[in-house]
Amino acid sequence: MLRRTGSTVPAVTLPDFGLPRLARRHAVAGWVLTGLAALLVLFALLAPDDLTGLSAAAFVRVPVEGLLVAAVVLVLPPRPRRVVAVAAGLVLGLLVVLKALDTGFYATLEKPFDPIYDWSFFHAGVEFLAGQIGDAAALAVLAGAGLVAVAVVVLMVLAMLRLSRVAAGRRTGATRVVAVLGVVWIVSSVFGVEIAPGQPLAAQSAAALAYGDLRQVGADLRDQRPFGEVAAEDAFRATPGGQLLNGLRGKNVVLTFVESYGRVALDDPGFAPKIGATLDAGTAELRAAGIGAKSAFLSSSTFGGGSWLAHSTVQSGMWITNQQRYNDLLAGDRLTLGGAFQRAGWRTVWDVPAHTKDWPEGQRFYHPDGYYDAHHVGYRGPGFAYATMPDQFTLSVLQRTELAKATPQRPVMAEVDLVSSHAPWSPRPWLVDWNQVGDGSVFAPMPAAGEAPESVWKDPAKIRDAYRDATDYSLKTLISFVQHYGGDDLVLVFLGDHQPPVVTPQGAVHDVPITIVAKDPRVLDRISGWGWQDGLHPGAQAPVWKMDSFRDRFLTAFAH
Repeated sequence: MLRRTGSTVPAVTLPDFGLPRLARRHAVAGWVLTGLAALLVLFALLAPDDLTGLSAAAFVRVPVEGLLVAAVVLVLPPRPRRVVAVAAGLVLGLLVVLKALDTGFYATLEKPFDPIYDWSFFHAGVEFLAGQIGDAAALAVLAGAGLVAVAVVVLMVLAMLRLSRVAAGRRTGATRVVAVLGVVWIVSSVFGVEIAPGQPLAAQSAAALAYGDLRQVGADLRDQRPFGEVAAEDAFRATPGGQLLNGLRGKNVVLTFVESYGRVALDDPGFAPKIGATLDAGTAELRAAGIGAKSAFLSSSTFGGGSWLAHSTVQSGMWITNQQRYNDLLAGDRLTLGGAFQRAGWRTVWDVPAHTKDWPEGQRFYHPDGYYDAHHVGYRGPGFAYATMPDQFTLSVLQRTELAKATPQRPVMAEVDLVSSHAPWSPRPWLVDWNQVGDGSVFAPMPAAGEAPESVWKDPAKIRDAYRDATDYSLKTLISFVQHYGGDDLVLVFLGDHQPPVVTPQGAVHDVPITIVAKDPRVLDRISGWGWQDGLHPGAQAPVWKMDSFRDRFLTAFAH
């Protein structure tokens, strides 16, 4: 029989196998995830939709939308709370995607993304990208962007679920934080407290963005019906051909759009010396040959892109600012400049080297007598990044196939869209003797002698130089064309379509230069009352008209 002694049996301590350390790590990881979720949500609520508003101060404000969602989450039971969290996450994810689109559009087109009308820019953008990196790579980039957008939305939903769960688990503390921040927001809003100029402490940027987009959508929808009615109201709609353009009888009229030739080319210190010198020298050379010119500015209906909007604005005399207006225009029968010339007896021609696909809607609307796209000019030379062919070849083909065959009884009116000055502006061609242009094979060595776009676009300074030099080439080509082929029967109207992307500062005007060149002094006498400046180089005080006013003023000046 064993006796109980006073000694105690030592307690057995089991190994903890690292559980407390794992628990601490798990807690730390949880707080890190919560912090990241909070930062992601704050970014969605506070990030600006324009890079000009990006600063550290923008992210230390109090977002009213976050406070409202937090207040709702704190009073809801679990299941409705999760529904609200998912819905809020979806909205915030879409908000981030929309802000990203706005940022890109502001940087290139000086406007926010329009969710109704701006989808056409994506097609143009993909085509431009494919021209630089190939179809497969462009599709890969597009797919990657789509995956990133989906990932943003999914991550935002997960972030909201986590934050709502954490807040509900610490309801008392979370309620106090929301209440204090709510008071801060109200007081800051009432007294207009700012943490930096233009950065109010009481933020409501997300709501403002959503409200602005809803207003834009509403305005777009309201705009559709009146536009068709206004387009039908045309003082020249029923004007007989015998009363149109009599001041230009027997003249070949070439309406030429120089891609991205914006006012910045004449005003920016980095561009103006070279571009201005080219225009001034061209003015002197043409004047010595008895050829005059007058210049001014038009305020374009688009900025940084959307050339077709500017072209149709000039042609129709309508303010074409978005794809819906453009589509409505092409679906109607508005009299265009080309249509007026055709009605008055001219042969009308569209020379559009950037068109690499069929354009049946445009041909139905403009119904030109001749149509030359990238596939119907017999070009056997190389492409130059976006440009399918050099401007010199485009003008040479027009001269050989149309202008040289025109007669005083059947002159030619042509719209010509020059694309050598289209981004990415490198590599670019150089001028050759006009008699050597031929089928374009003379240009074969030129792309290899230039710098590849991907190299140029890594350096902002190189981008600016490339724009300047490409625009200079296009202008020199036009001047040389007039010197070589300009006679009493040629009238050249050349203008920019919009300010260039990337190299034009945000907030710049939408002005583009416009010039009318003619050897017959009676042509320029017709527009002497316009107040335009002599020469190819419009100065700072040159008149500025809205682009949609040009058609009516032109038709009026040359009517009789």
